Amino acid sequence: MPQTLPPDSQLNNWWCDPKTEYAFLGFSYEVTACQSRAQLNQEFKDIRNHFNSRYVRLYGVCDRDGFYDAAWNNGLGVHALIWFGFDLDDLWIGRRDVLFAALHANRKAKFVTRVLQFGSEPLFDGVLPHDQLAEQVIAAKANLSSLHIPVTVSELAFGYQERGGAQDVLDALDSINIHMLPFFSQQASIANNSWPLVLNDLQWFIDHGNGKKMYFDENGWPSVTSEGVQPNSPDAVADIQNEHDYYTLLDSHCTDLKAVVGGGVGWFAHIYSDNQEPGYGIYNSSGALKFPFKARTSC
Repeated sequence: MPQTLPPDSQLNNWWCDPKTEYAFLGFSYEVTACQSRAQLNQEFKDIRNHFNSRYVRLYGVCDRDGFYDAAWNNGLGVHALIWFGFDLDDLWIGRRDVLFAALHANRKAKFVTRVLQFGSEPLFDGVLPHDQLAEQVIAAKANLSSLHIPVTVSELAFGYQERGGAQDVLDALDSINIHMLPFFSQQASIANNSWPLVLNDLQWFIDHGNGKKMYFDENGWPSVTSEGVQPNSPDAVADIQNEHDYYTLLDSHCTDLKAVVGGGVGWFAHIYSDNQEPGYGIYNSSGALKFPFKARTSC
């Protein structure tokens, strides 16, 4: 990042061409703990320098804006999130308004926020009817237009499919941010066999996405099961080897993902640490890497 904030006139040409945003992009990062600025800077530095990440995808909710400063300090972009939670309530409305205010007030926010997401899985969870969600996306785009921040929804293919395709939502989005969690497929077995499952969901978005840029944002394979993480196939295996194998599989298909319409598919690893979501972390709860992780950022 430059030593001083650039003028707003540079926002039009600030970001790289989306066609360069394929392969590994970075990590989901759970913020509900409202980490201190020191911890954010330390871990964002690790995300950038250790793994050559370009982005962090914020997950959960913390109503303050220190994330943008930490991202700026460490040369990272942010996929911000309006957190809907899992309780089917309307608390997301207040979170939306707080986030909008922060994006407008923090001078660095507009220069690090690559996209704003509605999530996580508002269609699958049934938080809003799809027509109302589309209206929220359109309104958010208008609110953020002066900041040049695009808007998307963080969602499963099945979330759209069970709402009749929710084409109005897909049409409203600036990019398509996909939850890719093949462990939960009824056909799941081991991660090394999951590429056809990935392709099946990806093809649905290709068929209905009108050529828009696509990302796998909530994307991973758990190393353990828990109360909220249970397979839908008796053959699905959750262990560290399969978590590792899933990311190795995606990395091995770098050229296939690069060739996808819209400028290729960029993917995040969900999530940075088991302390943030048990079983999904690249780091375990003691802060040790669970397996070597050196995914390519280009091919």
